Amino acid sequence: MTDNRTGWAPVRHFAERSVLGLAAVTAVGLAFGTLLLLVRFHWQPLLDLDRSVTDGLNRWASGSETIVAVLQQISSFGGRGTLIPLVALVVVMLLIRRRPRPALYLVVTGLGALILDPSLKALIGRLRPVVEVPVASAPGNSFPSGHSLGSMVVYGMIVLVFLPAMRRRWRPWFIGLAALIVAAVGFTRVALGVHFLSDVIGGWLLGVAWISVTAYAFRIWRREAGRPVPSLTDGLEPEAGPDLRPAPAEGAVLPHPWAKGAEILVGWVFVFGLLYLLGYSVNRWEPSFDDGVPRWLQTFRTPGLDHLSWLASKAGDTHAILIISLIFCPLALALWRQWRPVLFLALTMVGELTLFLCAAASVGRERPSVEQLDGQMPTSSFPSGHIAATMCLWAAIAIIVMARVRQPWRWIFPALAVIMPFIVALSRMYRGMHHPTDVLGATLLTAAWLTVLWFTVRPNAHAETASEAAEEAEEATHGRSPAVVG
Repeated sequence: MTDNRTGWAPVRHFAERSVLGLAAVTAVGLAFGTLLLLVRFHWQPLLDLDRSVTDGLNRWASGSETIVAVLQQISSFGGRGTLIPLVALVVVMLLIRRRPRPALYLVVTGLGALILDPSLKALIGRLRPVVEVPVASAPGNSFPSGHSLGSMVVYGMIVLVFLPAMRRRWRPWFIGLAALIVAAVGFTRVALGVHFLSDVIGGWLLGVAWISVTAYAFRIWRREAGRPVPSLTDGLEPEAGPDLRPAPAEGAVLPHPWAKGAEILVGWVFVFGLLYLLGYSVNRWEPSFDDGVPRWLQTFRTPGLDHLSWLASKAGDTHAILIISLIFCPLALALWRQWRPVLFLALTMVGELTLFLCAAASVGRERPSVEQLDGQMPTSSFPSGHIAATMCLWAAIAIIVMARVRQPWRWIFPALAVIMPFIVALSRMYRGMHHPTDVLGATLLTAAWLTVLWFTVRPNAHAETASEAAEEAEEATHGRSPAVVG
């Protein structure tokens, strides 16, 4: 009799959880349906509340350009330009870690949200708010808020997927961070005057309902595949935890971190001294070819080349460098399961930025005496920040990849480390923004700073291929001592 009860226990627990889950989804769905009807039939108390909240927040936000800029930046975390690349990146990471089931869950749930948003907006046809001082605009109809729906779905399903990789004491903080992002995005949509409060609440309710439905379907899929059905507090696939942990087999990222930090700081000061010395010499020397090269390149200007040079210049600006870094670092962590290369790249870019800003402020060199297509810039000419950032980024990536990839295609990255800075440098001089010696300063910054980090961080001290990293992580997961690959 005991065995029979024990055998039926998983089924009973699954049924209980299913009923509770179904009740929760039904409650959220009813709340959304009720709100939809109130909006559709213009219930006056709701309209008054929406108008009051929207007008009050608009008066607050419109009083400061800084507040508007901050709100727009936060709002971008719920836009398609952020959410779609984020989901694509996470899907690739899951496939690298050989977890296709949660990857498929992300794709299906994300596509569903993309379809729900415009469909319901077209069905309801609610117009966006008209505020006294417009500070932002958005296309399409208003209900429900696409940013609120998208952020709830994307950050919610990322929590469900990566929850097993978190230690239990960190899980509430992880969930809280995701909830804070979702709440902040919803707040900004009302404060910017592009949505009513009910639009945001409707987006949240619809998002919760949708991820609940897809999570429930995923649990049914697991049961049909003969897998245990865990509580949602353990995530979608609890057994995926070891595969989703960033670097389970890695020891100390940097031994003696305080000593290493002091070495890096001393190296930074040394590199700054070299840059200042070169910048001071160039300012006193003022070689004739420095203005001659931008003037010569100016003779080739055409509307077509101007546009191409603008695109090439954009490849070295802050947004492009940041985007490439944010893509490479998670993929590197997924492939090689080591924090050290990620730390190396992060220190490379932080050091490059601070060295560039300090050197530019100290040297104070004027831009070339030609027409400058990019207008007035906030920093001086020496060294070139665009070129230094491009050199540092691609050189650091090449250093990391060459030690960990055995296939012939790895030579793409050293080639990019040469081609990309050349293209950016040529475009910056063509556009009249830099002298050749500014390029020399960027080259000195890159070579000296990467040398400092090479000897302090030693990014390839325990370099492994992706397969070696996976084997070592599996050994660590099963409690065996992993072999160190030098």
